[in-house]
Parts: sequence; structure tokens; C-alpha cells
Amino acid sequence: MRKALILLLFLLPASLMWLSCGGYNSSGSTQASGLKYRAFISNSVSSGTSSAGLYLLNAQTDLLAPVAPISGGNTPGMMVVTPNRAQTLVFSGSGTQGSDNQFTVINNASEAAAGHLTLPGMTESFVVSPDSSGVYVALPTAQVIGQSPGVVKAVSLSSGSFTGEVDIPSIHYLSMDHSGNRILGFSDVLASLASPCDQTPSFLFVVTPSNIGIQPCPVVPVPGVNHTFDHPVQAFFSSDDSTAFVVNCGPECGGIQASVQKLEMTPTQCLPDGVCAAVPVPAASEALVNGSTMYLAGTPYTGGQPSQPCTGQTTAATTCGLLTMVDLNTMTVTNSAPIVITDGYHNRIALGANGQLFLGSRTCTEIIPPVPAPPGAEVRGCLSIYNTQTGAVVIPPANGEVTGLQPIATRTVVYVVQGGSLNIYDTATDALEFNPHDPNQPGQIFGLVGQFIDVKTIDF
Repeated sequence: MRKALILLLFLLPASLMWLSCGGYNSSGSTQASGLKYRAFISNSVSSGTSSAGLYLLNAQTDLLAPVAPISGGNTPGMMVVTPNRAQTLVFSGSGTQGSDNQFTVINNASEAAAGHLTLPGMTESFVVSPDSSGVYVALPTAQVIGQSPGVVKAVSLSSGSFTGEVDIPSIHYLSMDHSGNRILGFSDVLASLASPCDQTPSFLFVVTPSNIGIQPCPVVPVPGVNHTFDHPVQAFFSSDDSTAFVVNCGPECGGIQASVQKLEMTPTQCLPDGVCAAVPVPAASEALVNGSTMYLAGTPYTGGQPSQPCTGQTTAATTCGLLTMVDLNTMTVTNSAPIVITDGYHNRIALGANGQLFLGSRTCTEIIPPVPAPPGAEVRGCLSIYNTQTGAVVIPPANGEVTGLQPIATRTVVYVVQGGSLNIYDTATDALEFNPHDPNQPGQIFGLVGQFIDVKTIDF
């Protein structure tokens, strides 16, 4: 989801342009739509009568709100809602209409853009502080004078001002603890910080946000004396923030072994560095924690190639992915048999009503039927649904990569953006929801046309 994220700015003096006559607009004016329960969906293209931007949906009735889309750059995509739900942060990256790398702050109350800035490249990870005051963005290709590319940038959401940066080569993903006192940053390579920081090579770095812009080195590497990390991509913190459970991607990301690994923020049992032994799993590029159970999705690799057969499934696909469950209390794998799902690089996961776990990937093996499709022809894309209550796996007959997942908290449906379209799934049947507005188009929203990327609810 990956990983609750947010962008940062490698700001040139003129690259930060907060709106409203050059200033940051924090207006709390009344929303235009008048809806009680809203969802934003990002449309990345302008075509015909469809304009790029954020479209507003009625998440209670599955209807398109009769208001104009909100501007979010040329190709708005990934979104993050702040913890206080006052703002929605949008990144506009590469697309068919040109990349502008624009980062936009949407005021949820007024349903309008409050400000925007231009970033020096792409990001896949940005996190917001628990008090919704600051944003931290991983920019793996941002240029640094005299060093390898890669920075984490900090921005104040109250003023729109840039507050500092941390230079970490190839920094790709970020995870923040509950208190906002620590950020774990994950690099794509075994990276070393520049002087005066500790130059021990590592994949994992601990950043202290309060020290950014104050101390010369607000970051330390955590290589592990006894157990090194293997291309980590994500972490989840215990309720007291004393322990982080790190997800190691392993072979799927160019490493050796996928695993889950405890990192004690203050070493107690795993001495001297707090890095505990890893629990091997078949694959792990995306994870979700529910209670004490961690669900890990990934595609096993051997010799640089996908290697998991689709055992138990009737499909023309030759390789599949796996879902693994780990008990974080005992640090043991709990599923006795492999749980086969679609392959690809998994980077979307969400738990809906009725215990239905939605798993999405990109670059999966797709089975696209001929046109016209013969009766019973297989259709297969990048979406899997796992029933956590019965253990059943459903592969819905839909093509395309999954780029957005949003369970609707007040209902038993999940919004799924797959192949550029929004599909609404009923968690009681794991099939497209009946559409009372158009019975011939189940799981669709009437009048919603575009190439969609992400979807987020902004109300509870």
C-alpha cells in the first residue's frame, strides 16, 4: 500500500508554489459536494469529456458527485490521507500526458487544492507524522552534490515550507512509528552515508525526524552485527514502538532470502545491535498486520526468475505468487500449506469486511481471452482475494494491474482500481457488487470515465 507513504521535496527556490496568491491556502470552507461519506479517485488522463484530476465519489451510494474534478497535476496517481483526515496528498508522476512530478495538497473540507510543488523525480513512498503536521518523502534518484543520488525531504504541512533533508543513497521506502519519533528508511542497495555520518554499509537506516535540519547527521545505519537485512521494503511497529517487524524482500528484489525480522529499537534480547534472527518466508514484497498476524504476499524467485508453480489452480499461468502468515508473538510461520495467489510484484494489500484479504500486484502473468471470447475462457489479472476465515482463494476474472485498494468501512464492499478501471467488490461473494443504478453493469459507477490509479475514502 505500499506502506503508508509520502513525498518530499528536493526544492529549488522556485519549485515550491503554494496556491492562493503565492501563499498556502488552509481554508476550511464548506465542501462543494455536500456529501457525508466521500472517496477520491485519481484519474491520470484527459480525453474527450474526461479531465485528469481527483474525482469525488459518494461512497455510500456508489455515485459520481456532480462537481468538477480537483486539479492534481498532469497525471495524478498515488494518494495518502493525513491521520487527522483534513488533507489528501497526491503525487502526479509519469504518464501518457507527460510527467510533471507534482505534489499537491488537497483541503478535504473545501474539496480544493491548497498548494502544490514540483519534485525532482519519482517517489513511491511518503509518510505523514501522526499529528499531521509534517510529511517525509523518499526520493531515490534526487541528485546530491558530491554523493550518490537519494534523499529524504521534510515539509511542514501547516506552512508549506521545506524544513530539511537527509541524504541516503537510493532511499526507496519509508515506515514511521506511532509516536512520530522514528522513521525507518529502506535503500535499494547496500548503501553508505557520507561523512560525518556513520559510513557502515546497510539497507536499513533509522531517521530521527526532530533532528532533521538541526543535527548534521539525523540518521544512523543498522546493518546488524549477527544478522544483516536483505533488501527490506517495509516495517510495522509494536504498539509501544519498542520493536519494528521488518519485511525483507530477498530474491524478488535482488537479494537472497525473504523473511520477517525483529529490530529492537532499544536492544534488550537481541544483543548487541537489536537485530534479531530472521524468520524465512517464501516471498515478501508487501505485508499487512491484523492483530498479531502478519500476512505477506510475494512471488518466489529462483535464479532470478519466478519459480512458484500454480499448484491447485486451473490456469494457463505458468507461475504464481504465495501468501504467507507469520505469528508475530512467536515469530513462526502458521500456514501449514502454501497459499497460491497471482504472481507479479505485490504492492497493494487491504483487509475488507467478512475477513476478505485483497492482494494486488503489478507485472503479473495475465490471461487475456481472444475477442470474441469463447464460453468458459479464462480471464486472469493481478488481483487475488483470500478468505481469512475459510482459507479459500478467489482470482476474479479481470485483467490489469492493481493500483488502488480501499475497503469501505461502513459497508461490505471494497473499491478496487485494476487496469485503469474502478470495480466494486462485494465481500460476501467476492464478486462484483450488484449495481441498482445499472443492473447490466455490476460493480461499476455510472458516468465514471478515465484511466484511474488510486482511490481513498476521506471520511469515516
